[in-house]
Amino acid sequence: MEFSYHNPTAIEFGLGKISALSTLIAKDQKVLLVYGGGSIKKNGVYDQVIKALENHTFVEFSGVEVNPSIETMNKALEIVKSEKIDFVLAVGGGSVIDGCKYLVAAAKYDGDAWDFLDGSAEVEAALPLGVVLTLAATGSESNNLTVVSKRETDEKRMYFSNFSYPQFAIMDPSVLGTLSDTQLANGLVDAFMHTSEQYITYPTSSLVNDGYAETLFRGLAQLAKTWEDRRTLKWQENLMYIANQALNFQIGNGVPQDWSTHLIGHELTAFYGLDHAKSLAVVLPHLLRVMMDDKGEKISQMGEKVFGITNDNEAVIVAIEKMITSVGISIKLSDYEIDAQDVVISRVTKALEEHGYTAIGEKGNVTLDKVSKILTMSMN
Repeated sequence: MEFSYHNPTAIEFGLGKISALSTLIAKDQKVLLVYGGGSIKKNGVYDQVIKALENHTFVEFSGVEVNPSIETMNKALEIVKSEKIDFVLAVGGGSVIDGCKYLVAAAKYDGDAWDFLDGSAEVEAALPLGVVLTLAATGSESNNLTVVSKRETDEKRMYFSNFSYPQFAIMDPSVLGTLSDTQLANGLVDAFMHTSEQYITYPTSSLVNDGYAETLFRGLAQLAKTWEDRRTLKWQENLMYIANQALNFQIGNGVPQDWSTHLIGHELTAFYGLDHAKSLAVVLPHLLRVMMDDKGEKISQMGEKVFGITNDNEAVIVAIEKMITSVGISIKLSDYEIDAQDVVISRVTKALEEHGYTAIGEKGNVTLDKVSKILTMSMN
């Protein structure tokens, strides 16, 4: 094991924590308050934020879409520059947060900030960013990953930068109470997928990483098993905390990571608008089958430690599928409004090739022919 790890995001977790905003942002900083479609005005979050910012100067930008686009965030960028914004406050889930991560970097860059996504430039400065989390799923509230889309070219890309870490993340689990069942299910599945990408690879010597990942898996399996309790605070607290821990990259320290499911899923979202979690759910089980020779030992370990299954890797994959479908998320790509199978495969594999992802996964052996096989299995 060899790694460097630093996470500078302060976490404020618990009921009523939104009031802490009044002390977390300096009074002399002009704030841009960014949110999505306006649900925060229905669930009380907006009112709490405005109350906490009553002694601050701020302006608002709304309309950040699911799978945030640079087209939308560049409109916010105009406000940042014209209003001389000092601090960006993202109020929302992963989409709003990721959009704002792009925004704070773009605000300090003279060129086209898509350069960060296509790899032609690295972030060298950014405005400070804070988060009020309203949807538990991506862990974006305390990691250094940014994922945004470009509608013009049907691309969904990502980049890592230490300038993407929010200064703080306020996590009040009670705000999950107004989310739809689909949003809660997406959050649960998303957290499971993030943990999987850092765990289902090949055996390592890291007892801490394996043990912690297995704890997160068991927690998510328990939440799926107690889906009928999803409207209780106890259930929501655990989902919010697990989703955060699943992708602050602590469990990935010093161990191999995969991320091929995400790279394939990103293309499905870019072309067909699938929810992030749904794009991953239609890939992972079939990827595990195709890559069984490489991942078999870790699947077996997961079966024993998480599901109580021994010596039956197919049964482990079936258990994963049942957990996903038990909360209403499909594992079949054909259940969504998409193109015919050959068109889907052609578009996804061509996009992966154009983006340089022709040999992905922890061993670099998830090749385009294997992606084709995975998508074929998912369609059928």
